[in-house]
Amino acid sequence: MNKVAVVGLLLGSLFSLNSIADPMSGKKLYQAYCAQCHGMEGDGYGINVEFMEVLPRDHTDTEEMSARTDKDLFKVIKFGGKSIDKSVLMPNWDGNLTDDEIHSLVAHLRVLCCETEGE
Repeated sequence: MNKVAVVGLLLGSLFSLNSIADPMSGKKLYQAYCAQCHGMEGDGYGINVEFMEVLPRDHTDTEEMSARTDKDLFKVIKFGGKSIDKSVLMPNWDGNLTDDEIHSLVAHLRVLCCETEGE
């Protein structure tokens, strides 16, 4: 395989990863599916919080969120809190979201937790 073909394969891989994990599309999904519990800013204070016995995760907590792998975040979104021995109040979204959409949500969670304003 020549150098041009190798570079093309690498670039193609990068573009396909970016299309799967799009933080901007993840933000829209977050606002539609997650904000009612986790809050519009991801701080864990959505409109449903007053009716919940367990506070939703604060997605802006860098230390806590950095301890979670993307694989763990994907799993909890897809299969719900029970799948990782967390709150059963966290529903599974596998019936509503595709794997690509879940990857985009995970990418948005990384923006919420780990990027400071102005970056």
